[in-house]
Amino acid sequence: MPPQRQYTLGMTMTTIKVDSALRDRLKRQAAASGRTLGAHLAAMADMADRQAAMGALRRAIATTPPDLMDSWRQEAAGWEQAELAHSNNA
Repeated sequence: MPPQRQYTLGMTMTTIKVDSALRDRLKRQAAASGRTLGAHLAAMADMADRQAAMGALRRAIATTPPDLMDSWRQEAAGWEQAELAHSNNA
């Protein structure tokens, strides 16, 4: 089964209205990456979700009180030492 059929199998199809220049740009991008337009749009949505999650993580780290960051650093260093000791004994 062609990849585009696998991607759309069992999906309800819909139409979105975009400017023809944008549609053509998206189609070129999809073709260049070997994906269908739908798969390309899904990849773009996944990337936006990841960027939003990483942005939330950066904001959480930036607003973490210094004493909690110090505690985390100490714990992380302990786990790293434990991992190094384990890998040296393996």
